[in-house]
Amino acid sequence: MKPYKWHMLVCTGPRCTEDGEAEALFNQLGEKLKEHGLDDGDLRVKRTRCSCFAICKEGPIVTIHPDGTWYNRVTPEVLDKILEKHLKGGEVVKAHVYHQAEGLSVLK
Repeated sequence: MKPYKWHMLVCTGPRCTEDGEAEALFNQLGEKLKEHGLDDGDLRVKRTRCSCFAICKEGPIVTIHPDGTWYNRVTPEVLDKILEKHLKGGEVVKAHVYHQAEGLSVLK
C-alpha cells in the first residue's frame, strides 16, 4: 500500500441514513479526492467504508484519522469543505464537527 497522511472512514451502515446517502457519499469520495489532489503525494488520503459508528441517525458520519475528528450530517458540499479546509488547509470545519478527540490533533 502506498503511504498516506489521512485516513477517512465513512459509515455506510443501514441506520446511518435512510436513503443510502452515506453509501453514495462514499462512492463519490474517490472522485472528489482526485479533484482535490488528495489521491497521491504527501497529502494522500486512504478511504474506508465502515458498517457502523454507533451514533445512528446523525449520518452520514465521516471520521478523519490520525487526529480523531468526527463529522456528522456530511453532504457532498460539506465533504468538499472537509477536503479543502481540513485535509489541505489544516483547519477543522467546526460547524460540522460531532466529536474531536483531545490530544490527537496533527493540524497546525
